[in-house]
Amino acid sequence: MKEKIIRLKNIIRGPICGALTLGLIALNTLFWCSLLFFMAFLKFIIPQNSWRAFCSRILNGLAAGWVGVNNAIQNLTMNTRWVIHGMDSYNRGGWHLVISNHQSWSDIFVLQRIFFRKIPFLKFFIKKELIWFPIMGQAWWALDFPFMKRYSKALLEKKPHLKGKDIEITLKACEKFKEIPVSIMNFVEGTRFTPQKRDALQSPYINLLHPKAGGISYVLMAMGRQLDKILDVSIIYPDGPASFWSFLCGKIKTVVVKINAISVPEYLVGDYSQDEALRDKIQTWLNALWAEKDKILGAEKALTA
Repeated sequence: MKEKIIRLKNIIRGPICGALTLGLIALNTLFWCSLLFFMAFLKFIIPQNSWRAFCSRILNGLAAGWVGVNNAIQNLTMNTRWVIHGMDSYNRGGWHLVISNHQSWSDIFVLQRIFFRKIPFLKFFIKKELIWFPIMGQAWWALDFPFMKRYSKALLEKKPHLKGKDIEITLKACEKFKEIPVSIMNFVEGTRFTPQKRDALQSPYINLLHPKAGGISYVLMAMGRQLDKILDVSIIYPDGPASFWSFLCGKIKTVVVKINAISVPEYLVGDYSQDEALRDKIQTWLNALWAEKDKILGAEKALTA
């Protein structure tokens, strides 16, 4: 029976598989979001801290249900082999900061899958404009995802009163995270990797873009001593670049994930906004981490070349 299922998956692999997977995920999203929005409404209309904390736990549970069904859909329509290293090297409870390389939207589904019910629900830093993204934007708001507003240097020169607003937003979001265990996820490269972006941005790495320390620095400033671990994740697609559509179509035969659990360095915890020396330390630490990650990605790709 198992062999028949595998053969069927191989037959439908391609656009049919992609359309089926996408359709099922869309239906799953609509179902769970209807429950999510109802609970978010109840949370909003009763301004009592204990009630809102209770609602937040329910909301996180609903979001976990969404991820669980998405995983089941992928098992049904895809035939991907998952190779995961380092899954047992960290405390599965408590608070975590998760950082990862970023290649496509597939990365989000990969992270949600491998950490499902292993650590608290992943919450991402999201551009403020995405709050208007249909259904998902409102769901992210209901789940207390931190929405970030980036200000250019030119704008800050014209409107200096906006300086520090991004830090203020991050700290406010992290205050909510202190009440309930959470995993804060950050793609520190800031955008998806492509060879073209690497060359244009003059990245010193072969398989990565230059990491940006700002996002994780704010988290360390707000929650550094509360975090149990920093989980440094390396996502590798040995078959080549993994577009989201290729992922949905079942064309990604293998996904390799390597997790490095790191204790929070005490010397990195402090007021990032005021301490220039601390900013340099965090960036230096992150650069060294990314240099090692670049070697890991390169070695894994060499094995399958």
